[in-house]
Amino acid sequence: MPNPGRFPLKSTEEVPERAILVGIVRPDSPLSADETLLELERLAHTAGVEVVAQTSQRLEKPNPKTFIGAGKAEEVAQLCKALSADVLIFDDELSPSQQSNLEKMVGKNVKVIDRTALILDIFALHAKTKEGRLQVRLAQNQYLLPRLRGMWAHLASNRMGGGVGSRFGEGESQLEVDRRMVRNRITTIKRELKELERNRSIQRASRSSSGILRVALAGYTNAGKSSLLNTLCNADVLEMDQLFATLDSTTRKLTLPEGREITITDTVGFIQKLPTMLIESFKSTLDEIREADIILHVVDASYENFDSQIQAVDDVLASLKVEHIPRILVFNKIDLLSPESLNALMARRSDAVFVSAKRRLHLDELLARISSIAAAQDELMSLLIPFTDGKDVSLIHEKCTLLEERHEADGTHILARVPQAFVPYFEKYATSSG
Repeated sequence: MPNPGRFPLKSTEEVPERAILVGIVRPDSPLSADETLLELERLAHTAGVEVVAQTSQRLEKPNPKTFIGAGKAEEVAQLCKALSADVLIFDDELSPSQQSNLEKMVGKNVKVIDRTALILDIFALHAKTKEGRLQVRLAQNQYLLPRLRGMWAHLASNRMGGGVGSRFGEGESQLEVDRRMVRNRITTIKRELKELERNRSIQRASRSSSGILRVALAGYTNAGKSSLLNTLCNADVLEMDQLFATLDSTTRKLTLPEGREITITDTVGFIQKLPTMLIESFKSTLDEIREADIILHVVDASYENFDSQIQAVDDVLASLKVEHIPRILVFNKIDLLSPESLNALMARRSDAVFVSAKRRLHLDELLARISSIAAAQDELMSLLIPFTDGKDVSLIHEKCTLLEERHEADGTHILARVPQAFVPYFEKYATSSG
């Protein structure tokens, strides 16, 4: 009988990496150190990391050598040793030289990554579709290109040891490549994405020519966009209390109370300091916002400093140049507010709609607002359709808002609100009066 003492059982449960978070606070920053590090901590938890400590420093500008001051860098290095940290995560993007200098200070057993690397790691975990995975790989390679040193020794498996920050190029068989190979990889990925974008453009053009109103959901990550889509459209899009739970855009149909068909598209969420390369890499997904007829800006009403989140989303939307698209501000999760807080918020933001996707509260008000904007975009047309063109009367019923219909000797007289996509088609039946 074997001696159990000679063969001790070992747990196969994965032990989360221990992380220390580091941030700097600039005098002109709209966020406090606590707020910005709280979001970084949520990002770390989403990546499966245990945060054991966090620290910050007030600086006019980053130290060019170590990002934080030299004395603070020494303090952080000692903290890593004392807490047996596996990874050091900075809240801002590090330059290649800053990363290298910090790695030398903390020792070879501690990885040094920045906010961008952490976000890319989460994206690698959550991307499900082919397009989503390609977009992540493109952003990863663009991030890694200026950080190549020698034969990528700092990315070798024995150095990274798996875990957060090491999923770059997941699925690749060769990490030790030179700059030319990485550039070739970027070119190949861009070519594949362009082909997928052509297919997506065809789908968008088809939806546009159909006359169906296109509504896009935009907002801070974890504001409840997917929950709202699921509730409105009886869909089954993934919902998780995590940052960036969904990366791939999802479109579902919805029929408004007056009978008009619309589509609603869920898009990737935004955060503070969203890296520019991610916006560019997810261009095709964000085109769903650019091509929309209405944008629903979804806000987590229960978050204390939602103003900063609204501003972060507004900044990204401004970069997408979508100021001309009608926008509805939607405060979600109002079920988490006290009646007093909700009343105060409604008084402060009288332009917004207040809903709870989870509790299905006030969704009719949101749909009414969408209907109102949709009607304003339509053109009021008086039409006389010959009886021989009865199929176009059916088209009016299907695609337009019918206001009046009567049969006359020479055809069917119709007064309807016609979507812009169908106005040229019905102009041949237009009459001067109703």
